[in-house]
Amino acid sequence: MLKRLIIKNYALIDEVEVEFQNGLNIITGETGAGKSIIMDSLNLVLGERANTEVIRKGEVKAIVEAHFDVTNNTKVKNIIENLNIDFYDDLILRREIHLKGQNRCFINDTPATVNALKEVGDAVMDLHGQHEHQSLLKAESHIDLVDEFGGLQALVDEYRQSYNNLNQLFKQLDDTLKREQELKDKMNLYEYQIKEIDEVDPKVNEIEELESELKILENFEELHQTTNQLYDILYLKEDSIRDLLVICRNKLSNLSKIDKTFTETEQEAKNAEIIVDEIARFIQNYNSKIEFDPERLEMIRSRLLQLNKLRKKYGGSLESVIEYREKIGKEYELAGNFEYEIENLRKQIEKNRIICSEKALRLSNKRKEISKKIEKSIVQILKDLGIEKASFEIKFENKKSSDSERAYVILKNSFYEANSKGIDFVEFYVSLNEGEELKPLIKVASGGEISRIMLSLKTILAKSDKLPGLAFDEIDVGVSGRIATKVGQCLKNLSNYHQIIAITHLPQIAALADHHFVVEKKNENHRVVTTIRKLTNNERVKEVAKLISGDVITESSLASAKELMKG
Repeated sequence: MLKRLIIKNYALIDEVEVEFQNGLNIITGETGAGKSIIMDSLNLVLGERANTEVIRKGEVKAIVEAHFDVTNNTKVKNIIENLNIDFYDDLILRREIHLKGQNRCFINDTPATVNALKEVGDAVMDLHGQHEHQSLLKAESHIDLVDEFGGLQALVDEYRQSYNNLNQLFKQLDDTLKREQELKDKMNLYEYQIKEIDEVDPKVNEIEELESELKILENFEELHQTTNQLYDILYLKEDSIRDLLVICRNKLSNLSKIDKTFTETEQEAKNAEIIVDEIARFIQNYNSKIEFDPERLEMIRSRLLQLNKLRKKYGGSLESVIEYREKIGKEYELAGNFEYEIENLRKQIEKNRIICSEKALRLSNKRKEISKKIEKSIVQILKDLGIEKASFEIKFENKKSSDSERAYVILKNSFYEANSKGIDFVEFYVSLNEGEELKPLIKVASGGEISRIMLSLKTILAKSDKLPGLAFDEIDVGVSGRIATKVGQCLKNLSNYHQIIAITHLPQIAALADHHFVVEKKNENHRVVTTIRKLTNNERVKEVAKLISGDVITESSLASAKELMKG
């Protein structure tokens, strides 16, 4: 619901703030007073096109701000949260038009694009002007209106689930076929790479181990010569370290017999002997085993060359080579399983297509049944609204598909195009005169007739339409008398389901207002200014009387006004 509209420096408006309420909000005023300015500014803040010409002369920018109560409105909440904007029950939309052409939009004080503003605006209010593109003139919305009127959401959800399942299977099939082709293109390459890696058969840490062995073989002479020298120094030659340690130990033993403080040192000397013995044995053992193997040396060098070649080619390490081999091995094996996988997916598609087709047919039949009721009701309302020879038809089109493999729905051996809403392509058709050909609703030319058609549609669809607010700019164009009363009653009935804001010139409509506003043009500081204010009950009577008799209000017009306002 629109709670508050604030307009600054817009056309003839200096600054106005108007508070709307639930029910039927009527706006009246003399011709040229600026009633349409109010609607134009509302249209602007809902995301329609902007023009710097609307900026009041002498000002640098125009501002329009609208406050909406969107409590429990999940649709608006989802839109705003998807835009990554904080959601509040009090929704604030603001539009700023700058003289230099800058156009700034805000949703809950967060900068937003015009498209985002329009998306939110479309969800909170439907504005029906004489020339604006109205939501009911969008053919793509007609199927939703039929579903909402018929309470078919459960059937739609059932079908959509089947459609989504089938859609997912088609995607899986496409991905599998793509992968199959990609693998077929790579098969020769993979086969070569697998053979190349398997012939070498690398092992984890093999390079490190071979390089260590290579170092030993390449330094055999030094290792052999040096270990011989060490063994001699430690054990064999005269005055070897072992012999000298024995002499030291003996002398320490003699000293310890004199002074017990040498006992510990004597033991350390014995330990040193043991350590030297162990070192000598290790060196002797190492020296006895080490041998030079030129064939092994060449083999290692050749092996390292192979391993390093693989490493450079497939990732920089043997681990990456082994991982890559595992990967392409799996893909190579997978190539042989594609035929089975593809066949299985096609069987699933056929199974799910049958389910989807059954649900699409059930939904389509229900829509056609509901449509007959809608058609009959709307023709009657149009008749009440003065279009007595009107015809209204909801046309269904089911388009056959030339692609049997990718069709979502099959009925009686024929394949049909489908989307997430079913196989039905729905559009409203209308004829306003006897013998006139039915035409798409969008091609109806007369503004007054469009208004009444919109009004009749809104009346029959009121309970199902989820829009919280409807605004009508001069809904009464081209009507008077008894028809005006009918139009007023339609608006009144609609206000039981929606907040209604309507501009009118007719007393029959104004008299039914729950809240009545008047737009006036005044001279302030030698400039013309448009204002809007809410009328009291007494002022309402006078305004309705004025609509009846003109500027001169008579007792008769006052009495007529009171009579009209009784309902």
